Amino acid sequence: MRVFVTGGTGHSGSYIIPELIAAGHEVTGLARSDTAAAALSALGAKVRRGDLHDLDGLKEAAADSDGVIHVAHRQDLLASGGIDAVATAELPIMFAYGEALAGTGKPLVAAGSIGSPGQHLGRPVTEEDPALPSGDEYKGTLRVRNVVETAVVGLAERGVRSSVVRIANIAHSTTDRAGFLVQLIALAKEKGFVGYPGDGANLWNAVHARDVASLFRLALEKGPAGKYWHAVGDGAIPFREIAEAIGSRLGLPVVSVPADVLMVPGYFGFLANIVTQSYPASNLVTRRTLGWEPAQPSLLADLDNGHYFSAG
Repeated sequence: MRVFVTGGTGHSGSYIIPELIAAGHEVTGLARSDTAAAALSALGAKVRRGDLHDLDGLKEAAADSDGVIHVAHRQDLLASGGIDAVATAELPIMFAYGEALAGTGKPLVAAGSIGSPGQHLGRPVTEEDPALPSGDEYKGTLRVRNVVETAVVGLAERGVRSSVVRIANIAHSTTDRAGFLVQLIALAKEKGFVGYPGDGANLWNAVHARDVASLFRLALEKGPAGKYWHAVGDGAIPFREIAEAIGSRLGLPVVSVPADVLMVPGYFGFLANIVTQSYPASNLVTRRTLGWEPAQPSLLADLDNGHYFSAG
């Protein structure tokens, strides 16, 4: 299969491309710079120069492929417009793919958020829970992006084998340089202790980036249209256990942070609204339907491996 991939040099993308190539697929990655082009070539992919601004170029690349994997975002918009601007820019990209792939039955697999169905369901989020509307009354992670997920899944009605891979809150690996764990570790070093919110019983989910890659491949190869898939290895880890694992490696005390000092300029700062949430999630439908089985180290095992603490 000839696969067009965006975001191929990012954390997830740099695992997705080798996964696809190892399975016999021919991969072309989108590159907006010489550096990105060199990185894609090093991964074994062909290079298509361009960027996410060029909707005509994206339509042409999608039409020339047998399938599309989209894991790129307009990160350049974060500073000026936040995640709202990123989501707004992504919608026309999905519609462009829809125009190129309509009626073909070709796959489009896009990255989503495990928090898109919202929180406080009283049970783990499942693949059958739809993305909620993006209004402020819904408190899902990156809820302004829910409209993007809904648009992708909706393309199934236009003859696109579209699906969304909801990636766990924490995607970990030996090459993670800027993810949530990296931020937590840097925060602990700065503060001199590892904090967790309240009693730390709120549940988080995680997945290894290599397992994310294998799920994207399976969704591309055989995923039915109009579905959500859950890239979740660990479905319910108490936040306190994550803090304790970090504290053990850093040799720092692990301390409960009360609600009145969580927010800016408290311990967690801008992360406060995220770390206080509970995100239990199931992967049962994904495993049963696609035959996906997480095979890489769990979050706590990966922290115990020490590579997150090897620098400085």
